[in-house]
Amino acid sequence: MDFLGAATVVLLVCIACLLSFTAWRGRSGKGKMPPGPAPLPILGSVLQVKPKNLAKTLQKLSEEYGPVFTVHLGSDPVVVLHGHDAVKEALVDRADEFAARGRMPIGDRANNGLGIVFSNNKEWLQVRRFALSTLRNFGMGKRSIEERIQEETEYLLEEINKTKGTPFDPTFMLSCAVSNVICSIIFGKRYDYEDKKFLALMSNMNNIFEMINSPWGQEKEHPNSSFHMKNLITSTFDLFITGTETISTTVRYGLLLLLKYPKMQEKVQEEIDQVVGRSRRPCVAHQTQMPYTDAVVHEIQRFISLIPMGLPHTVTKDTGFREYVIPKGTTVFPILSSVLHDSKEFPNPNEFNPGHFLNDNGTFRKSEFFMPFSAGKRICPGEGLARMEIFLLITTILQNFTLKPVVDPPELNITPTLSGTGNVPPAYQLCALPR
Repeated sequence: MDFLGAATVVLLVCIACLLSFTAWRGRSGKGKMPPGPAPLPILGSVLQVKPKNLAKTLQKLSEEYGPVFTVHLGSDPVVVLHGHDAVKEALVDRADEFAARGRMPIGDRANNGLGIVFSNNKEWLQVRRFALSTLRNFGMGKRSIEERIQEETEYLLEEINKTKGTPFDPTFMLSCAVSNVICSIIFGKRYDYEDKKFLALMSNMNNIFEMINSPWGQEKEHPNSSFHMKNLITSTFDLFITGTETISTTVRYGLLLLLKYPKMQEKVQEEIDQVVGRSRRPCVAHQTQMPYTDAVVHEIQRFISLIPMGLPHTVTKDTGFREYVIPKGTTVFPILSSVLHDSKEFPNPNEFNPGHFLNDNGTFRKSEFFMPFSAGKRICPGEGLARMEIFLLITTILQNFTLKPVVDPPELNITPTLSGTGNVPPAYQLCALPR
């Protein structure tokens, strides 16, 4: 390229940058879009936003631009809500205006706009209500669901016993156990951990969950109805994804933390022995009698912040928010980790400390900052099931086994391997010694 050609390219780049900067200045400020770093043409905020750790990057930007700001992912503007007040104002206080789901490419490709989690059509609320009512009919929130979970924990204990105290990776066992709970609810049966169809389902769910985290009746006579076979299948698979990978990953991360802090594991076991004993199954009714264990379970979910950015929302019309205007169709990210790691509510939020959920007298302390399942109209529909499973799985495992790491506890790495849209624990092994 000769000098004239190079100079022309440089000039064009400069003009593009100037036009982009001018457009950005014209769109942001009071009465306009929230402020944020000036985007580059096509590349957007690539210099400020690091895909490998979006949540931490956005936290730094919030310190400069405040709790409501704009970044550009490519050429698309994204409004970020950082901190409890901004997230609650949008998702809870103004739930109707922010209920629409923002676009996620993996959701578009996998679900084609159907289902519960990624759907954004006008029927999504109808499908969600139907799914919740159906789950209730199948026993959600009732004794029958608890019994299904307890039954599956017995099979899980059998699998753990087979390891005979030797090191093993708990990932597969936990995923099978949690997935079988969903199978027993939806299909009315559980599957052997070696069943080929079951293993294929597990593999598909795991692949989709990894892609997400990298940078119900038929009414044939009503073609426009949301109740058709394709949507039924998609909604069912949504339940498997949200009800398997998220719960099993939370438990897996929780066991890693209890390996890291053995004194906490001992204290949970002491409470289990005192309240439940060794001969009875732990049940949900025990949870209120076990404040320390309850605090540990909550702290696991708070600390790991499994989905730190939450799932994207959008606004379906130009929406005034505080002193700004969010244009129709703009993606909105409520940063859940900014609520779960708020230092005013949780002192030293980056430390794993069950005391975050305990009063001075040792009783359990509730917090409205506890939002691992999001909030508002898009809150996870399986929240009740998830809470029940996490508590029962952890308490049942610790009732029957003492967990030992294969390295010294201080050497255990608890930093997530993926920290973009999802936090996944690093691979590890443990030894389960019968108590």
